[in-house]
Amino acid sequence: MQIFSDFQAVWLLLAHALSWFGVVHALLTKRDPRSALGWTAAMLFLPVLGLLAYLLLGISRAESRAARLLHRAAQAQPDYAHPAPPHKHKGTPEQAIQLERLGRRLGSQSLCGGNSLRMLLNGDMAYPAMLNAIHQARDHVYLATYIFRDGFVGRRFAEALAEAAARGVDVRLLVDGFGGSAYSLRKPWKKLPARGVRVARFLPPRLLPPNFSINLRNHRKVLVCDNIAFTGGMNIADNHLTRGRRGDVRDVHFRCVGPIVRQLRRSFMLDWGFATGVYDPLPEYPDAAVHAENACLCRVVLDGPGSEADTLNDLFCGAVNCARRSVRIMTPYFLPSHDLMSSLRSAALRGVDVRIVLPGHNNLPFVHWATFRLLPTLLEAGIHIWYQPPPFVHSKLLAVDGYYAQIGSANLDARSLRLNFELNMEVFDRTFHDSVAAHIDAAIVAGVELSLDNLRSRPLPVKLRDAACWLFSPYL
Repeated sequence: MQIFSDFQAVWLLLAHALSWFGVVHALLTKRDPRSALGWTAAMLFLPVLGLLAYLLLGISRAESRAARLLHRAAQAQPDYAHPAPPHKHKGTPEQAIQLERLGRRLGSQSLCGGNSLRMLLNGDMAYPAMLNAIHQARDHVYLATYIFRDGFVGRRFAEALAEAAARGVDVRLLVDGFGGSAYSLRKPWKKLPARGVRVARFLPPRLLPPNFSINLRNHRKVLVCDNIAFTGGMNIADNHLTRGRRGDVRDVHFRCVGPIVRQLRRSFMLDWGFATGVYDPLPEYPDAAVHAENACLCRVVLDGPGSEADTLNDLFCGAVNCARRSVRIMTPYFLPSHDLMSSLRSAALRGVDVRIVLPGHNNLPFVHWATFRLLPTLLEAGIHIWYQPPPFVHSKLLAVDGYYAQIGSANLDARSLRLNFELNMEVFDRTFHDSVAAHIDAAIVAGVELSLDNLRSRPLPVKLRDAACWLFSPYL
């Protein structure tokens, strides 16, 4: 009996000692004091269960693995991975100087002038323009996509890439290791290496050598064809076409001409090197001429896990905090950080017209339900929220104060802002801002505005469902 009692005492001491290791880890790594306090209390008052829970759920293995991968990749990166020291662009509008400086310091990238951007609605406009650029390419074609589905669109892109390779063009395709395989049983891109296309997968899950980091996804969408580029939120899939079918998706993509193509080309080559371990020289290709009346200032902003910086989250917060008149947001998934929630509320309370447009029908219902738990605090601050009618709208757009816009691949949720590798573009231009704002306003006209009364009248079981989903929002 005494031996058992002694063993029990030793076990409890050991459990408490191990718990203190967990407490130290939480205190040194958690960014949110509430999270650190919660895990500390759990591990001290429930030494065994609390520590096990922390080991399973509290440690972000995805971000830790990303940090190790990026550190290893940094040792092989070429000179072009590190852009020249950022400088203020002389053409920056006076009211945008602070926001320009913020993006420059967060992303270590300067604005470039002389660019032309054109919005392309859905696959009906985007895919023909992208395929035409591939057909016209003579030097290089670089395509990075999260999803490359089989179907009419996927086969057309595969054939266009193969034909470009056959005429001597340097054709490279980078598909996400999870998204490139999970959304389609047949994979048209798998046959492309046999036809001269260089294909790479971004961190594909595998048994040998082991890689189970399915959270580290390359969500960027980039196509560079010589001196023309495309970026936005659109994948390669039939559901981006307007077919009037269940499962259709509405989105926007952007055709880019000018020096900004160099930044997009650089972003692809960095991802290619990360995925393959081979960093080739950055191709030099002359920029296409842009008429001065259509020229705008642009900058690519890259974000991903593995560092202390929350680049895009901080940039979103900065843009909202700098706003003096209007903020328009369109996003498919809306689970913003606490910081961004505070920025949005503060903007509305000081008189800024803040409008948020969300999809009324969502392909991820759990995210859709979790969002309802966050909306009352925004509505109480005077923010206006609209829901668009089906089909599902996948567009990610930001327009601020008549001169600033942001486009790209990032959603306003924890997965995009903490786990995914994302690419957004800042645009400082009144005309471009107005085109983005007009697109959002058109959705507002066709949408239904949400009110506090609507939310408060929801049945209790529905509210509990929304709250339960919200609890897991960091993992959605």
